[in-house]
Amino acid sequence: MKRILLLSIVALLFGRVEAQRIYVASYESQANVKVFVVKYECQADLKVYEVKYECQAKGNEGRWCYTKYSGQSQKKICFVKYECQANLKVCFVRYECQAGWRNKSKRYLME
Repeated sequence: MKRILLLSIVALLFGRVEAQRIYVASYESQANVKVFVVKYECQADLKVYEVKYECQAKGNEGRWCYTKYSGQSQKKICFVKYECQANLKVCFVRYECQAGWRNKSKRYLME
């Protein structure tokens, strides 16, 4: 049991985390990125697929896993009401294979 615990701790400390962990902030001032949700994929900079578990997400490819606490996240976002307030426009997609960047010049926002 101790051995498994020790291996888990080592893996967490030195393992490379691939997930795009996202925390949704209540206020714009708490967020790294302000996000506006668009209706159509063609309007989006990023097409996002929401996953339940961190292990299902891969890097900065539009697969988001939400966290309960800001300290657990890689990025803090805030959803804004108007498009002109946003740094990034996203569209949520139904299938994982649809996720990805449409406007790669905005990719730096989520890195």
